[in-house]
Amino acid sequence: MPFQSEPGVIRWKVCFSAPIEQVYDTLDSDAGRARFWAESAVERDGAIAFDILNYPPYSGRILGRVPPHRFALDYFGTRVEFTLTKDRDGGTELALLATEVDDTVRAEMTAGWVSVLMAMKAAVDHGVDLRNHDARRSWQQGYVDN
Repeated sequence: MPFQSEPGVIRWKVCFSAPIEQVYDTLDSDAGRARFWAESAVERDGAIAFDILNYPPYSGRILGRVPPHRFALDYFGTRVEFTLTKDRDGGTELALLATEVDDTVRAEMTAGWVSVLMAMKAAVDHGVDLRNHDARRSWQQGYVDN
């Protein structure tokens, strides 16, 4: 099967050296999400209000959570599910499945998830924020940033 060729679907995996509880808490907390995903991502009334540079504010409903193994939400009209499993070395395997992906934004979302997941890995495993937090140097200007 060619690279990311399943219609309406994006799949990625990433391995963390951090334990599953730490990875899950990063996804499921306001402070954790702000470390890698958005300038802020605050949960209110079952939804997350995302503030992302150069994008209009977006509120995504949380669709499910089963700590520390599953976290799902609506994200810009797609259904995104993170599945976490312990690996044999004490780390965590995270699988992302995005479904209902509109073909008009599929290429951007496919690349965007790589950016988000690598920023997450840097934050969780190394305590580093890879983002530049500068609206003049964002994704829309061709910068590798999320």
